[in-house]
Amino acid sequence: MNTGTNRENDDTRPFAAPCRQLAAGAPLRWMAAGWRDYKASPGVSLGYGVIVFAVSLGVSLLAWKLGSYVLVISMLSGFIFVAPLLATGLYSVSRQIGRGRTVSFARSVRRMRFALRDALVFALVLLVIFLVWVRAGVMVHVFFPAGESHDPLLLLRFLGIGSAVGSIFALVTFSAAAFSLPMIVDRDVDMVTACITSVNAVLRNKPAMAVWIALIVLLTGLGFATAGLGLVVVIPLLGYATWHGYVETIDASAWPDSAS
Repeated sequence: MNTGTNRENDDTRPFAAPCRQLAAGAPLRWMAAGWRDYKASPGVSLGYGVIVFAVSLGVSLLAWKLGSYVLVISMLSGFIFVAPLLATGLYSVSRQIGRGRTVSFARSVRRMRFALRDALVFALVLLVIFLVWVRAGVMVHVFFPAGESHDPLLLLRFLGIGSAVGSIFALVTFSAAAFSLPMIVDRDVDMVTACITSVNAVLRNKPAMAVWIALIVLLTGLGFATAGLGLVVVIPLLGYATWHGYVETIDASAWPDSAS
């Protein structure tokens, strides 16, 4: 009987979850809400921040010591698989706070385990995009060997085309990631539906998403400008803000609540 009901619900659900129209300044509210979550769970937040800082420091030190381009690419590829899992843990923290529960690092880790399959699927997609991105950068360098010329115009063309190509990959990645991972933490939904929902919401709220991207770039830049120490605060803050952005933007009520 339950199986039939579930099938009927699946048939009546939309192809993607509907999204709300956002004002351009909406990301500022997300940041304020994220900061409240950070202050409400300082221990767990610092724990996740230290993990990200340690991984970033390890990659940087090995890259500096060994100077291997292939090694750096390999390590960053590995981090792509870890990052979505860490993100689901951060979203779980905000979810716990929003539901009035005592924040528990162990509960957020269990949430990561529950979302493992979908997070790894998403990570695999990110890895493919990342590797194609690297190959595209190499091809741009082949056609514009700026390092072998002192012509400033050639260098400007190289930087311009390289930035344009990179921005395309970055926008594709951002569109798919903006709301998809919070959705799989919150609801029993497959990653394909979550990604389509995310892309649809981004395309329908371009001004707000432009502000959100600017905030992400600014805060991440500040994090790296402090030799990575700022990431201890920035990464959890952005994770919590992303959760609040999902809650404000996506109406996922047609999908069942995920396991706690």
